[in-house]
Amino acid sequence: MTTPHIRSADLEREKRLRLLSDADRDIVRLVHDPLFPRWLEQIKAVGGCAHPVYLSGSTITRDALTGEVLGSYSTAYEPGERLAVRCRNRRASVCEPCSYLHAGDTYHLIRAGLSGGKNVPERVREQPRLFVTLTAPTFGAVHRFLDGERCRPRRDGGTCEHGRPIGCGLVHTEDDPSLGRPLCADCYDYVGHVLWHAHAGRLWDRFTTAVRRHLASAAGIPRSRLGDHLVVSFAKVAEYQKRAAIHFHAVVRLDGPAGPGDPSPVWATAGLLTEAVHAAAASANVRAPESDAYGTELLVFGAQLAVRTIWAFADGDGPTDDAVAAYVAKYVSKGTAETGAGLDYRVTSPSDIRAAVVTPHVRALMVTCWRLGCLPELERLGLRSWAHSLGYRGHILTKSRRYSTTYTALREERAEYQRGGAEPTDNPAVITESSWRYVGSGYTPGAALLAAGIAEDVSQSRELAREAMADEGRRWEL
Repeated sequence: MTTPHIRSADLEREKRLRLLSDADRDIVRLVHDPLFPRWLEQIKAVGGCAHPVYLSGSTITRDALTGEVLGSYSTAYEPGERLAVRCRNRRASVCEPCSYLHAGDTYHLIRAGLSGGKNVPERVREQPRLFVTLTAPTFGAVHRFLDGERCRPRRDGGTCEHGRPIGCGLVHTEDDPSLGRPLCADCYDYVGHVLWHAHAGRLWDRFTTAVRRHLASAAGIPRSRLGDHLVVSFAKVAEYQKRAAIHFHAVVRLDGPAGPGDPSPVWATAGLLTEAVHAAAASANVRAPESDAYGTELLVFGAQLAVRTIWAFADGDGPTDDAVAAYVAKYVSKGTAETGAGLDYRVTSPSDIRAAVVTPHVRALMVTCWRLGCLPELERLGLRSWAHSLGYRGHILTKSRRYSTTYTALREERAEYQRGGAEPTDNPAVITESSWRYVGSGYTPGAALLAAGIAEDVSQSRELAREAMADEGRRWEL
């Protein structure tokens, strides 16, 4: 029989819980769960991932000859009978812990193609290598930062056909919100901007084909036989400029026919590769489908082109292996929202575009995507589905097959390290039977707060370790 004293204590506890917020009540519920310590272990294991994916299932390891069970794991005894795994989102604005890992993987992927490692021979650093930046063409005058100089000075002033100034005498700072915005939105070619984004992937393919064609022509060999003499490898990252236009940063490398580490022919020099890149950037083009809405658009790269030789060490006038890898890794984890050039989620209606927290320039680009998306001749582009990225449909980072390692290989290497080097799946005497299914994702309000605290602790620990290493390096210098 329940005593009045116990009833009174329960009522008092319920009264206190009602005074708490939903998140606080959820935290109290989690902490009083007998499996809370195991839940905490799971979230720490995924680094406080902001949007974990939950799986339910089991894994059984058997001896291939006898069928004896050597080991097993099941989520039957886990909190909620499920296991949390990382979301693996590359965007820091979506999940900072996973984006940090993705940036690290990108660094090693790019660096391996420059300095070797990860099954890539170190001789690869002796090959001709360039760091190339390809830009979009101009779609109209925009405000720009010129490091202390006036934006667009004009002695005679003047206005456009819409009555707006065609010049700007201001000295903009780097954080000026007007940077990248058109001087006249009515003069700006929003249709051309969106169509260029939608065809940027094809334009890149035309560029790489033109590079190979120029190399084959310079060597006097048929294009179809170029692979018998050398291999052209690429790795590129797409980045949004202030004007919300994509530009590509790419590593271009020449190898022998056997791939990385195989010396390229003596005639395949960095100078010849530079000539090929310049010629390809000037000649590559894609023609957009004809339409009564805009006529015909011939899409090409912009006049701004940067081609620099990559140096293995800091003894030249170009970027080094480490600098290029760090630069690419820095931008691969940035979403469109972080650069102010779109959203990190899809829009499904014009009202979503109107409600988006973006600049008028970006909103105009999204509206243009939505408007062009209903044209039958552009239906295959799916512009409405890509309005959040301003029509750009490509991956942020792509590479040719033989450039270096892969994200999958890097993740498997990390998993092997975490389990102490054991590789049960590679043992022919062992059979692993797995059965898993998706059962959910995300957090409850209280769990989200606890996970955010874990992610912050991990970030602070990482920063302290970085500072400690820097201090140790300074002591060695002294």
